[in-house]
Amino acid sequence: MGRYLLRRLGQMVVVLLGATLILFACLFVIPGDPVGSLAGSERARDPAVVKQLREHYGLDKPLAVQYVTYIGHLAQGDMGEDYIQRRPVSEILGPKLVNTSKLAVAAIVFDVLIGAGVGALAALRRYSIWDTAVTLVTTVLVGFPTFVIGMLLLNLFAVQLKWVPVIGDASDPVQVILPAITLAVIDAALVARLMRGTMLEVLRADYVKTAIAKGVPRRQVLLKHVLRNSVIPVVTYIGISFGSLLGGAIITETIFNWDGVGMAMSTAIQQQNNPVVVGVATWGVGIFVVLNLVVDLMYAMLDPRIRLS
Repeated sequence: MGRYLLRRLGQMVVVLLGATLILFACLFVIPGDPVGSLAGSERARDPAVVKQLREHYGLDKPLAVQYVTYIGHLAQGDMGEDYIQRRPVSEILGPKLVNTSKLAVAAIVFDVLIGAGVGALAALRRYSIWDTAVTLVTTVLVGFPTFVIGMLLLNLFAVQLKWVPVIGDASDPVQVILPAITLAVIDAALVARLMRGTMLEVLRADYVKTAIAKGVPRRQVLLKHVLRNSVIPVVTYIGISFGSLLGGAIITETIFNWDGVGMAMSTAIQQQNNPVVVGVATWGVGIFVVLNLVVDLMYAMLDPRIRLS
């Protein structure tokens, strides 16, 4: 177990370094001057001021030097300085990470309760009207783009019914409902289909038939054998989805004006505010690899046959 964790931590560091290096290289080749606009319009721009800004942010150095400097500062908890607000990126992103976390947790709770519950009921009532309805509805929902779902919900509940304000306020717990549902609808449909499929497969397994033949109560068979083995693929999917949500949902946060890292990323890309772009991407990669490790550890808890080696 200890050696496994050390090996995975080593892999996480390699992934983090590789992802940030690729991102740095991509930002380096994008045309445009990230600090030029800070020195005024192009005609009135003072070359001395531009040079001073480049030196201040280290942009006059080669890409490799910039990257090594960034990693060195990151190891000390310093994500750089924002070009626009001239404040530490970590100080700017801190409250936005909290807002995005609220959204992600609410969406995942919806996925687990609705998606897994509906999928399990469909499997237990195979070929019933309920099963047919679940299959049909989830197939339709999976094909819907997220922005369409968000706009429909916003128009119905904020514009027509006026149950919630059009402009989102992350400090109001009620206003997390619509963006969370927008994020969760497609994932919940996928979780339902995944849960139904894996549960049907487990229900046909020999050890389940044997337990039933031995007279083990149906509830005990479902809880101890069927559900426990059916949720492993679902846990994998939810872990990956949760990591993606914590990295920021650009479209949903923009539609609902949700002050999270997704909207910060969108604004930073438009302004060529590279420290914020790299900061959000580094956070996203970091949380993603951590959640992957957590999911792998949960495998061993859910299925004793799985060995961490």
